[in-house]
Amino acid sequence: MRILIADDDRMSTLMLARTLEQWGYDVVVVYDGVAAWECIVSDDPPALAILDWMMPGLDGIELCTRIRATTLKTPVYVILLTARTGRQDLVAGLEAGADDYLTKPFDPLELRARIHVGLRTISLIASVKRLTGMLPICAYCKRIRSDKDYWEQVEGYISQHSDAVFSHGICPDCLAKQMAELDSAGPPEPPGNQPRR
Repeated sequence: MRILIADDDRMSTLMLARTLEQWGYDVVVVYDGVAAWECIVSDDPPALAILDWMMPGLDGIELCTRIRATTLKTPVYVILLTARTGRQDLVAGLEAGADDYLTKPFDPLELRARIHVGLRTISLIASVKRLTGMLPICAYCKRIRSDKDYWEQVEGYISQHSDAVFSHGICPDCLAKQMAELDSAGPPEPPGNQPRR
């Protein structure tokens, strides 16, 4: 997973980047808010961004506001990392659009826990997005085309992509239609009256 670090404090950024790289993340480092914004709207955006509050160009709060006001290709989970520890600062950061808030100097265990929360959230958003997007469905048989260009029943597709469980019944219109078809077919022939072949 790609993580963006945007912070003008080079020592802090170096420590944070090394920590994340040791945990196996692909890390992109920038030193101002404008470069962070360009990375977020690029063709290869980060899934998670760790933003400093005070930066040249755009500060962390302005960046959060801009991220939330823009329809991005993929959502970005934002952690605001700052030396500001006041309750009002926490509230201001979250209201600006940060998903989480972490104070400097960062504690590695707390950082890891907060990144795991971000990963869970990103995964949930991806699941919801799969089910809210446009589905290619046959106008006749109502099967859905999967990602592998295979046509499958709606129930199978939704069961694979969600926790939905189907319980089948029959609606009143279909019941009436099925009953009419049974009535027009007449009673079945008794077993002994069928012609021999």
